[in-house]
Amino acid sequence: MHLNRFRKFTLLALLTSAYAIPAFAEDMSSSSFSPDMGKLLATGGVSSVEGAAGGGITPWALISGYGTRDSYGANVHYTRLKTSDFSLDTYGAAVGIMDRVELSLAKQDFEGKDGPLNGLKITQDIFGVKVKVAGDAVYDQDTWMPQVAVGAQYKRNKGLSGIINAPVTALGAVKENGVDYYASATKLYLEQSILANLTLRVTKANQMGILGFGGDLHDRYKPLVEGSIAYLLNKNWVVGTEYRMKPHNLSADNEKAYYDLFVAWFPTKAVSITAAYANIGSIAAPETMNKDDQKGLYLSLQAGF
Repeated sequence: MHLNRFRKFTLLALLTSAYAIPAFAEDMSSSSFSPDMGKLLATGGVSSVEGAAGGGITPWALISGYGTRDSYGANVHYTRLKTSDFSLDTYGAAVGIMDRVELSLAKQDFEGKDGPLNGLKITQDIFGVKVKVAGDAVYDQDTWMPQVAVGAQYKRNKGLSGIINAPVTALGAVKENGVDYYASATKLYLEQSILANLTLRVTKANQMGILGFGGDLHDRYKPLVEGSIAYLLNKNWVVGTEYRMKPHNLSADNEKAYYDLFVAWFPTKAVSITAAYANIGSIAAPETMNKDDQKGLYLSLQAGF
């Protein structure tokens, strides 16, 4: 899809949701509109490191929470990723309304733990909105149609602290803040116990925005592919893998793709725990002496309804 058309399509869907939200609010004020937790276990996904429902590193078309089309759901999450030289802590909340609209908020705290960047801290806030525009992952079992959603994430980088106090543009980024746009298609094959997801994201973000937006190599939106596949061992356990393409905008950051292998446990609809082995590639230039492959353990806890 042409980039301008993609962005217009995403914005149109998001504007449509803005008109729909007042109607949701009116329904919420009635006594009959209450959390029903009526969706199947695990069909709200888990919280990604950017706050949206899906896998750990990429959003899915699923809407957060267990509220059905006549209800709503919400959750909070905390995630920690520790690699060879860095750590990333993410915490936030998401609300799913009528299994149609998702609103999310996440805060990321990134910190250097070894080498010349030891003590470097970067904080970023992410505000997200997602709208389901077609299909249903559960009820469309007899068709090829996936559930499709479009979304946007506004990312506000709050700058560098610790060993240096400066805006993130001091590292070569063109802008401190930016917006990612994406479209996700998620297909759930209940009989085969398989979930497949494909996401197309257009972005200028360096390392999800932690290192700002745009750079000396590129300063334009790029379409990038993200994918996930998961297998449901039983109703409580899910294993899978994810892959996420990344841009390379900064000569000071040899950015590479992310991927992970994960296992998620859903003991109840109220709680889920996700553990993963993640590789987020290279962060910063070779002269910083940080390892070229930043890999380590990922652990996320989500609670809600």
